[in-house]
Amino acid sequence: MTNVAQTDTINRLLRGLPEKSFDDIASYLKPVYLPTRRPLVDPNQPIEQVCFIESGLASMVAEAPNGTGIEVGQIGYEGMSGYPVVLGVDRTPNRTFMQVAGRGLELPTSRFLPLLEDEATRLMFLRYVHTRELQLAYSALAAGRYNMHQRLARWLLMCHDRLLVNDMPLTHEFLALMLGVRRSGVTDHLHILEGMRAIKSMRGNVKILNRQILLDVADGCYGAPEAEYERLLGSQLPEDQRPARLKGTWNA
Repeated sequence: MTNVAQTDTINRLLRGLPEKSFDDIASYLKPVYLPTRRPLVDPNQPIEQVCFIESGLASMVAEAPNGTGIEVGQIGYEGMSGYPVVLGVDRTPNRTFMQVAGRGLELPTSRFLPLLEDEATRLMFLRYVHTRELQLAYSALAAGRYNMHQRLARWLLMCHDRLLVNDMPLTHEFLALMLGVRRSGVTDHLHILEGMRAIKSMRGNVKILNRQILLDVADGCYGAPEAEYERLLGSQLPEDQRPARLKGTWNA
């Protein structure tokens, strides 16, 4: 096996690992291409691998028995799929798959779990799980207390954080799944944000024109989970490795 160098990784969890912990798994990290729709976690199946995403965007989706689903979380280069194993859970009813193609580093769960024996490493991953719970909590807040174009602004900001480009390959189908609405409803609310000159929506693409407008529209349903991630996990990275947009200095 070829060792992956920690300094060459993009994933923020891998970069934040104690050096010894990273060295323990370096030879087992497998670089993989992650095409759109590629499953990362299948519902109610043993989580045999975790994936540290280097680029692209994954969605965690909760599904009812009749197949109706809604996105309950996003994962990009700040995180990992299969994180329920951190809590001693070997499977989950939720599905995780790639919404935007990218790349990642896969690690067998059997090689990941021994990392948690180190106190500092275990604390880091538990803090990550905490930020995931907050993301879900604010999704519930947005669904219950904010209108549709505010929720859409929040999700676009979250995608923007993870894809790191202004031209985001997002389909109306994907946005409808994220928000739990029909495609026609997504189109109407994209037009609202376009009228504000925050975005430009084209077939299979949403371009961010003015991030600040999206921040103003999303109001309080965006920002708290992101700030908590920076407080707990961003502090483990050198200043020059922290994304400028999450520090509030990035502009579209």
